[in-house]
Amino acid sequence: MTDPADPAPAFRKPPPKAYDNPEFMHSTFARSIRVQCEMQEPYMRFKRHGVRNTFVMFGSARTLPMDVAKERLAAARARGATPAELERAEAAVRASKHYEACRRLSAELTRWSLTLPEWQRFYICSGGGPGIMEAANRGASEAGGRSVGLGIALPFEQSHNPYITPELDIEFHYFFIRKFWFLYLAKAMIVFPGGFGTFDELFEMLTLVQTKKTRTRIPILLFGSDYWKALLNLEVMHEWGMVSPEDRELYRHVDSVEEARDFLIEEMKRLYLSPDGRNRE
Repeated sequence: MTDPADPAPAFRKPPPKAYDNPEFMHSTFARSIRVQCEMQEPYMRFKRHGVRNTFVMFGSARTLPMDVAKERLAAARARGATPAELERAEAAVRASKHYEACRRLSAELTRWSLTLPEWQRFYICSGGGPGIMEAANRGASEAGGRSVGLGIALPFEQSHNPYITPELDIEFHYFFIRKFWFLYLAKAMIVFPGGFGTFDELFEMLTLVQTKKTRTRIPILLFGSDYWKALLNLEVMHEWGMVSPEDRELYRHVDSVEEARDFLIEEMKRLYLSPDGRNRE
């Protein structure tokens, strides 16, 4: 029996609610909640900022700006680098033309988009990192437009490039949710030379379009036929009957900024912009 003379026990501060409990939210039990957050938070952000249509641009994170690549090659030669080091530096200069092409194409598409009413505009979207991703966001920024960065948490290449519009800079944990957002708003994709990650994204998008898992008609451009045709002989699939004849229409090789720009603008007008100024869905 409590002695009436004893002071009453002090009330404790309430424990955190489940959704404010970091230990729970980062546990395996809350994985489905985290997945839902990565679906809903970007949706809210895109809706708030009026982003309905994107041009997705991706490629290697290792591609350098041309001036940087040339400086590194000159430095390698000056210090007497090994043949292997010189070969890598020369390859970086060769690849840097794609950084500059991506930067220019992004800027030109952004300038065109800025002539449209705000609610009709097409925004450049990248994976948020360095290389081709940086070039895409950089071109849009230099043209005075906003752009999207869909980053992913990795043990390397973690930094987001500085050219992404801050309110449209998003970090993902789950690759499959990030890919969903690449596709969901995309009205076209421009794929520059890249490695395993680029291939993964390219073939997943081709498969989703081929199997009509998206109702949106999405032109897919492979920029740089000297790279893509040397690396991928997609005609073999047709020769062996592994894909349908009409699947040739799913992708298109392009080799210049002007060719890509003109094709995309005409396709956007045909597919998504009505003569009366309304967006087609």
